[in-house]
Amino acid sequence: MLNITALSKRYPNAARPVFSGLGFSVAAGEIVALIGESGVGKSTLLNCIAGLEAADAGAILIGPRERDIVRLDEAARAALRATTIGFVFQAFHVLPTLTVAQNVAVPLLLGGVEAGQHAVRIETLLARVGLAGFGPRWPGTLSGGELQRVAIARALVHRPALILADEPTGNLDPRTADEILALLLERVREEGAGALIVSHSQHVAQSCDRILTLTPEGLQ
Repeated sequence: MLNITALSKRYPNAARPVFSGLGFSVAAGEIVALIGESGVGKSTLLNCIAGLEAADAGAILIGPRERDIVRLDEAARAALRATTIGFVFQAFHVLPTLTVAQNVAVPLLLGGVEAGQHAVRIETLLARVGLAGFGPRWPGTLSGGELQRVAIARALVHRPALILADEPTGNLDPRTADEILALLLERVREEGAGALIVSHSQHVAQSCDRILTLTPEGLQ
């Protein structure tokens, strides 16, 4: 579901590239952890894969059709994100002015799924993440763990081929973090998606199928 070759990224006026010549792949149904010290470029790499930042060189092939997001224009990148990529953020990024159901529906709206198909899919997925009946509620009434469950449902609702997660348990207490991690891994495996999870946590990393370590010298 993800195949990266010779990927490089440098910010203007930087003394050295963030990373250079990276290459790795993530298969369907595989959950890969990406670890490394702060500042080595983990989040930048994730943003490049999602097309939120532009890579300088290399290829990022995504999904069964292996579309290279590096070579797409912004409109095509947005379309690919809407149909093929699910993103789980550390800070949840749940929109406070939308209900839980409306938040989960956002990828469906962006992907052009007809409104009549939303309700059943959203209700089913909310139940699977432990939020049955939460659809009409407002994010301001939810705990951190519940907000991250909403974020997971939103990332999975359009059945993406690739899940990207940036420190998905970083803002949670240890007990809630364990629950959310187990839920995320279970749902990703159930969907048969490929997943790349950035984390500082060895516990998170060891729960995945494979671990990649990003260093200033490259991937290990």
